[in-house]
Amino acid sequence: MRVIMTGGGTGGHVNPALAIANTIAENEPGSEILFVGTEHGIENKLTAAAGYPIRHVKIAGFKRSLSLKNIKAAYLAFVSPMKAKKIVRDFKPDIVIGTGGYVCWPVLVAASKMGIPTAVHESNAFPGVAVRKLQPYVDAIWLNFAESEKYLTAKDKILRVGNPLRGAFGTVERDEARKKLGIEGKYEHFVLSFGGSLGAEKVNEACLAFMRDYVKNHPEVYHLHACGSIELEEATKMYREYGLEDCENAKLVEYIYDMPVQMEAADVIISRAGAMTVSELAMRKKASVMIPSPNVTDNHQYKNAKALYDRGATVLIEEKELSDGVLEGAVASLLSDSEKRKEMGEAVYSFSCADANKVIYEEVKKLVASRRAK
Repeated sequence: MRVIMTGGGTGGHVNPALAIANTIAENEPGSEILFVGTEHGIENKLTAAAGYPIRHVKIAGFKRSLSLKNIKAAYLAFVSPMKAKKIVRDFKPDIVIGTGGYVCWPVLVAASKMGIPTAVHESNAFPGVAVRKLQPYVDAIWLNFAESEKYLTAKDKILRVGNPLRGAFGTVERDEARKKLGIEGKYEHFVLSFGGSLGAEKVNEACLAFMRDYVKNHPEVYHLHACGSIELEEATKMYREYGLEDCENAKLVEYIYDMPVQMEAADVIISRAGAMTVSELAMRKKASVMIPSPNVTDNHQYKNAKALYDRGATVLIEEKELSDGVLEGAVASLLSDSEKRKEMGEAVYSFSCADANKVIYEEVKKLVASRRAK
């Protein structure tokens, strides 16, 4: 199978694309898969690490405020499908799949006009601009959140498939994970927290204060926090100032490389509310405290977290609510109530879709077969 994947701007757009690409490659060895992104997006780093080739189109997002940059964005939105058409024509794909971000627009529009099967996947509860605008063009719209459907009009194209996941999530059980980490029998509870690969200042401040005020005084609780690369220096300084270096049960790291194992071992997880994180929590039935980033397009992380909160599937704390003791109260309450954690785990599980990768692969095959049958 020959496939073009397109999506970029954030890891939340690229990682589902990589998961879909990997699933196709695993099921159909010998498949040729090309990514299309922008020259400076994170998709370049992530696709290179995964071993996939990438080509580029010029496209820009629109600014919310009045800006001369919107003139350029409008121009690129108009001409970029013509330039994307050359990439599509040269590669001759059986299908083109987008996973969000404005780079999807020209590639999927071009493929659609050329009669090539197209699909777009939306990870977030509130669909992005590109996905909403692509409704008339694509053959299929795949959703992670059922709530997303109310914001879309092309009802006949919609199918909830869940979020495709990469890596080893679900391949290790809790007891085995805790043994691998060396905490089985040593600690009663494990709190895992992170704010993203680059970091999140407010999340770091709140989690380090929680370590200082609660974890330091509760030796039965182990807490691992990943502060991110940008915030590493400042977080490390704060960690030392709080006297946590000699605190065996409070650990600060830059990045978590074995997330499936760490997440499986955890009792409570403190995190942002990106779509991939939501899907991972849902798959493993994890109790969580979510602190959505206020600095994302359409405030989609808040909408993701709110969808969970409304069903009792998470504790939602906005950054502006992170005053002294708020996070400590929320996490301490969950740690002391195993029944509440179990109920929250069952509630968040309703947001998962069994075998999302497999379901998407079967839908890909259907779209490709429909074209070949014509």
